[in-house]
Amino acid sequence: MPNWHPLVVHFPIALVLSATALLLAARLLRSESVAATAATVGTWNLCLGATAALFALATGLSAVLDLDVSAAARQAISSHLKWAMFTTLLLVLLAVWRGAGSASRSRPSWIFLIVLIAASAALSFTGYRGGKNVYEYGVGVKKIAARSFEARRGDPIEPGCAHCAGMDPVKYAIT
Repeated sequence: MPNWHPLVVHFPIALVLSATALLLAARLLRSESVAATAATVGTWNLCLGATAALFALATGLSAVLDLDVSAAARQAISSHLKWAMFTTLLLVLLAVWRGAGSASRSRPSWIFLIVLIAASAALSFTGYRGGKNVYEYGVGVKKIAARSFEARRGDPIEPGCAHCAGMDPVKYAIT
């Protein structure tokens, strides 16, 4: 089964961060009609973002089952997973609070916005930890065997040569 986690994780980030901006705008805007529209769209984005966070958590848990990584990478994954579970729970609770607790067109309360901003920060940190797992520990990245290639003395090396990728043509130039 393919690892869907890298594809899925971007949806909760985009939806929740845009929901935060829209709901904050709904609170601050003076125009009732524009504020109501921002509140409605923000509420929908939050609910969809919380749902997407559940899918991201599920695909992340699925991806972790097949990993064979070092102890340091395993610890980093554990930290990312704890943040992901906390953030997902918080987003689901916020979506229920906003979606079921008040009319979607109403302006959100300041306490709701403070908790939503905190949840957005937690989501951003969770994403940062996930990116660190990939770029620092190579989690989820297949190792590709490098093809060794050495030019014989006198052979020209063309800059666009697929076999010569990364080689400096000047270094191997005929002298």
